[in-house]
Amino acid sequence: MSEKLGIYIALVALCNIFFCLWLVWWTSRGEGNVPSQQTTHVWDDDLTEYNNPLPRWWLGLFLISIAFGLGYLALYPGLGNFPGLLHWSSAGQLKADQGVAEAGFERRFAGIRDKSLAALAADPSAMATGRNLFALNCSACHGSDARGAKGFPNLTDNDWLWGGTEENVLQTIADGRDGIMPAWGPALGAAGVDQVMAYVLSLSGRHPADAAVAAGATTFATYCIACHGADGKGNQIMGAPNLTDEIWLHGGSEKDIRETITNGRTNRMPAQLERLGATRVKLLAAYVLSLSQPAGAAAPAPATGVSQP
Repeated sequence: MSEKLGIYIALVALCNIFFCLWLVWWTSRGEGNVPSQQTTHVWDDDLTEYNNPLPRWWLGLFLISIAFGLGYLALYPGLGNFPGLLHWSSAGQLKADQGVAEAGFERRFAGIRDKSLAALAADPSAMATGRNLFALNCSACHGSDARGAKGFPNLTDNDWLWGGTEENVLQTIADGRDGIMPAWGPALGAAGVDQVMAYVLSLSGRHPADAAVAAGATTFATYCIACHGADGKGNQIMGAPNLTDEIWLHGGSEKDIRETITNGRTNRMPAQLERLGATRVKLLAAYVLSLSQPAGAAAPAPATGVSQP
């Protein structure tokens, strides 16, 4: 708030209070020549208004409320930029309350630091909190059932772009991920895009071998294997998807695949560590792993090939 605006607000507030004081004084002094029981108005033949003074108790309460207002403005912010003698603020109170809540949360889950994600996934109390954290922070993109949507990965199918080990999932949530598929339309042209699309479809058995597939295989070997591998099974180190498993992040129709190859794709998973803290990130990672792994199932071994498109 600017200094001028602060002064203006302070003057308006004080003028209102002192106007109320003047009004009480002016209305209570009386004219001295009007009897207190003199009738001033009569309505409907029997509704009579008298010129009686305001009750003393009412005036007393009014004065007390004015004194309270002045005291409040002296102690708490309300006069423009003046912070009040107590230097209280709603933002400061919120921060203090959040600090108390955060300290309680950390005490409650202090024991998880040395636990694996698999052990946490078997803890009903920890997973109840993980479920709530997911609903608050992740469901907007991945859905309340964690099955994702077009452009947002399904977290329940045990198929991972960046790897499904405990370390991979924890790093994905903590540090975020940036996935980029370059636009190949300008380099390949419409015919080249269709040939690559035909070859990609053939990798999952959806397109019979023909001249377009053969031409697409050559183009794929030139432009695509650096990320997706010679066999099309992707690379989890780079977040490059597996093109052979019929799982498509941006849609698996010919139209969707053609658009992906032509215009490329950009995906970003925001980093959550700074915003949520290490304890919440670990609980979230355990909960996400619990969605994709049956009870008692071992975590997937590190791999460089299989991933989720």
